[in-house]
Amino acid sequence: MSTSAALPAHSERAALRRSISNTLKGSAGNLVEWYDVYVYTVFALYFESQFFSAADQNSTLYVWAIFAATFLMRPIGAWYFGRFADRFGRRRALTVSVSIMAGCSFLIAITPTASQIGIWAAIILLLARLLQGFATGGEYGTSATYMSEAAIPGRRGFLSSFHYVTLVGGHVLAQLTLLVMLSLWDKPEISAWGWRIAFGIGGIAALVVFWLRRTMDESLQASDIEAAKEGRAKASGSMYELLVHQWRPLLLCFLITAGGTVAFYTYSVNGPKMIQSVFAGNDVMTGTLINLGVLTFLMVLQPIGGWLSDIVGRKSLLVFFGVGGVLYTGYMVTALPQQHDPLMAFLILAIGFVILTGYTSINAVVKAELFPTHVRALGVGFGYALANSLFGGTAPFLYQTALKSGHVNLFVWYVTAVIAVSLLVYVFFLKNKGPNWLDGTRQ
Repeated sequence: MSTSAALPAHSERAALRRSISNTLKGSAGNLVEWYDVYVYTVFALYFESQFFSAADQNSTLYVWAIFAATFLMRPIGAWYFGRFADRFGRRRALTVSVSIMAGCSFLIAITPTASQIGIWAAIILLLARLLQGFATGGEYGTSATYMSEAAIPGRRGFLSSFHYVTLVGGHVLAQLTLLVMLSLWDKPEISAWGWRIAFGIGGIAALVVFWLRRTMDESLQASDIEAAKEGRAKASGSMYELLVHQWRPLLLCFLITAGGTVAFYTYSVNGPKMIQSVFAGNDVMTGTLINLGVLTFLMVLQPIGGWLSDIVGRKSLLVFFGVGGVLYTGYMVTALPQQHDPLMAFLILAIGFVILTGYTSINAVVKAELFPTHVRALGVGFGYALANSLFGGTAPFLYQTALKSGHVNLFVWYVTAVIAVSLLVYVFFLKNKGPNWLDGTRQ
């Protein structure tokens, strides 16, 4: 082999290794941040009596109302961190966001109970979660942008899919933490103090990630950062630029996300909660094992979906998700709470997760491909956060409200309709393959 032929091959291998290294570092931070998000949903059943009166029949609704309220902060976080990342670099923005998550997790872990400080316990919980919502709003757009930019062409779908591998992985780790605690302690002990350990773990892990993120390569060009510092790149991270000149991709990002995020929270948050409720009492370990297994299955599916998208195109997977979501959501939401057979419960949710993977595995790269570099983190984050706040974060609360009022069928129609709207966007407004901003081929 000639030297001229060997050098490009060596260069390509080096680029791939560097891309994988940055992907892993970015993924580690994403994993910890989403653990901090999902530890709340996994342990909600155990800590709600610590923040609200055990005699209050609405305490469960209050817990999920706080969960929904945190999503109101995501657009603000997406704006702040997106602007920051487009001007001063992805790495710095991601380092700051994980620091906020760590501090809030520690705060929740040490907060006194309602019996000790009354309503202030719930207020502190709400404030801490609002700050975490602010950080998560910045985390999603910036990490999705970073991992898409760090991936090399031809493998972008596969490598960027690790954004959701770690997002789901955070949920898996939270479930695993609960499983370990259930094997060591009884439910009253976990409710009394065990949940504090779970939040503390998230805070400590975030400090480790703080160091890891400082060693990542920066995916934004040094010249772009320098121009922003000197005030020459006024369009970078600008809301005016986004809303006036990039409103079409922003609207597209919002509509792509709407159906995906309502399905994600219906399937991956409400689904495990349905299983947890069915196998409550003496079968609590069985329910936890089912959830851990099926969420691990969802995590493993992500790189498969990303790899497939590099071959058949992104649109094909999104259409698969849209059609499957429209047809399957009603069955899953109504059948899963009635299923007492562990294997069938696993299979019902697993099929839903196969459908969901058509969206989750590629949603980061699909959105990143819509925007030019100077507003990419802001556009991806803000478009996602708006849809996520309206349709994603509210899904668990709306389901609990529908369940309490006996109108689950209305919830099913709502979720199906939102997915159907996104399906129309996938079919008529997206291309399977073609020029995009990430490859630098779109003008």
